Amino acid sequence: MEAIAMADVAIVLLAGRLFVRLSGRFRQPPVVAEIAIGIMLGPSLLGLLPGDLPGRIFPDEARPMLSAVSQVGLLLFMFLAGWEMDLGRLRGRGRSVGGMAGLSMAVPFLLGAGAAALLAGRYADSGRSTTAFVLFLSTAFAITAFPVLARIIKDSGLTGTRVGSTAMACAAVGDVLAWCVLVLVVAVSEAGSPGHFWTVLGLTVAYGLVMGFVVRRLLRFMIGRSPRAASGANLLVLIASGVFLSAWVTSWIGIHAIFGAFAFGLVMPREPKEDLHLRVATPLAGIVALLLPVFFIVTGLSVDVGVLGLAGLAYLGLILCTAILGKYAGTVLPARMSGMSWREAGAFGTLMNTRGLTEIVILDIGRQLGVIDTEMFSMMVIMALVTTAMAGPLLHKLGMSHTAAPLDGTDHQDPVQPEGDTRRPSLAKLRP
Repeated sequence: MEAIAMADVAIVLLAGRLFVRLSGRFRQPPVVAEIAIGIMLGPSLLGLLPGDLPGRIFPDEARPMLSAVSQVGLLLFMFLAGWEMDLGRLRGRGRSVGGMAGLSMAVPFLLGAGAAALLAGRYADSGRSTTAFVLFLSTAFAITAFPVLARIIKDSGLTGTRVGSTAMACAAVGDVLAWCVLVLVVAVSEAGSPGHFWTVLGLTVAYGLVMGFVVRRLLRFMIGRSPRAASGANLLVLIASGVFLSAWVTSWIGIHAIFGAFAFGLVMPREPKEDLHLRVATPLAGIVALLLPVFFIVTGLSVDVGVLGLAGLAYLGLILCTAILGKYAGTVLPARMSGMSWREAGAFGTLMNTRGLTEIVILDIGRQLGVIDTEMFSMMVIMALVTTAMAGPLLHKLGMSHTAAPLDGTDHQDPVQPEGDTRRPSLAKLRP
């Protein structure tokens, strides 16, 4: 089984690389190709051929090993995502960004709650809280994938423009809010009693305080004492160990391991930028590039479009309409009222409608916890794929790709550079 699992990893890497190269011709970020190949190698496409090919290529006995490999890549990716989300960039812009970010989350969240209430009778597990089901789906409808958004903005030449900068800031705020809500959802889902829920919540607050006031200072001290001229192996091992230990703590608390990895990235110091990029971000990004595609395969093996049926297709249409209309309603009008043109507001709504990998991670949590079943999981993964794939063609249709005006109003031929120091570790360069 170990040998089969290694062969499966090779298949995943080669197939993923082939589809990523093809995706660029259709104005798609790599994450769209990787999600698509994960679905195609599962029962949705490969399973339609005779001989149970998904079961032969990815046998049940090998899947726990593949899942373990994927979790290592996922935890390191969540650390890099938290590290990239520098909330210090929002200083001085909190009031203007806060309103737009709030609406971009609140409107799809409320519409998603209405859709989830309609779907609960058919898809909510009778043995679990309906409230957890509704809250979970509402959060999934409201999310914007910050790392995918960064990649699309970079590829479209919108870096440094009003549209791109506002979208990045709103997505950063929205993602933090979404993760906070998701912590509550997981606590509600896992708590066997009100007392257990408050215990989990109290431990989570204590964990956040320790991370913010103790771990942050320890990391700053450790990085300051580490000789910059020396090899980064020791520093890399210490940080990776910290990521995994933090993930273990949040898992022990009862709120899922990825929250620990993400929180460790949030408190990770960002200075000295060039040194940390060279010694930490670059090697970790290489590891993520090798391991994270396995996560898409493990996810794709759980997606089965064939189980939907005609009724499922109707519900899928409801999910797609709710997701798309909710995001556009919560972003386009506020952007227009803030002074953007209709074209810029449309581009802003299109960017905020991307869900990508962040959505898949959230959905995988719901599937593992039993909050959503295989059919709902499949429909929501398709929604994430469609809403992310829409972005590139729509931005091109709006004439925003490589044509947007920079923040200072000057004309340019080449895409402008990001605000701040471009040597900073960037997920836009490292992963989709």
